[in-house]
Amino acid sequence: MKRIKCIIKYDGTNFSGYQVQPKGRTVQEELEKALKKIHKGEKKSVIASGRTDARVHALGQVIHFDTHLDIPPANWKRAFNAVLPEDIMVKKAAIVSSNFHARFDVVEKEYHYFLSTEKEKNVFIRNYAFHFTHHLDLQAINAACKLLEGEHDFSSFCAAKAGVKGLKVRTIYHASCYKDEEKQQIEFVFKGNGFLYNMVRILVGTLIEVGRGKRQPSDIIDMIEAKDRSVAGKTAPAQGLFLWNVVYNDDCG
Repeated sequence: MKRIKCIIKYDGTNFSGYQVQPKGRTVQEELEKALKKIHKGEKKSVIASGRTDARVHALGQVIHFDTHLDIPPANWKRAFNAVLPEDIMVKKAAIVSSNFHARFDVVEKEYHYFLSTEKEKNVFIRNYAFHFTHHLDLQAINAACKLLEGEHDFSSFCAAKAGVKGLKVRTIYHASCYKDEEKQQIEFVFKGNGFLYNMVRILVGTLIEVGRGKRQPSDIIDMIEAKDRSVAGKTAPAQGLFLWNVVYNDDCG
């Protein structure tokens, strides 16, 4: 039996999220359907680095699965992509140790969130960025980003109905925001050891309020200490969010 690790990307527009659910099309469902075809009807389960919500995209999601098939890694990529739908693609495949776990071995996740600052809504990027035309003070936003970095209890930035068990302590290694004048976009970047349910989207919604002058950068400290979802900002729309990269200690791809 071999364990295969794949780096995949997908357009989340027409998915109800990553994880299999009773109703709605999901990324996991499509991956397992593809594996079933490759294995001539034998069911196979895939494990991912984590879930993404409906309409959230991924450029660097990581999965693993076990197989008895003796297929070279390069051919796994080809075989997968031949049967996957057009909105999912395997970027790379590798044979890894049987001890590798796509979820439990994660040491860092990176998310990017995009705002479109074009005066008129661009129909061609409406599924990949949040159209936002108000002026934002990026200096204030980046000052707030610095206060988010480090180990904190991020209860205030977790969806109230998330049902997350245990501590909500996470470490953010990097948080920043910059504007690409040419593309007329503002991009948020977050790197951390893990993120709570809706955490990145709530962080973005809160930072937008800082950028508009509705909150001060220093308010971030009070929000963290409150451990109360009601004190933070609104949840930013899903379509602007991308799971950008997942890092492992013994990364083989």
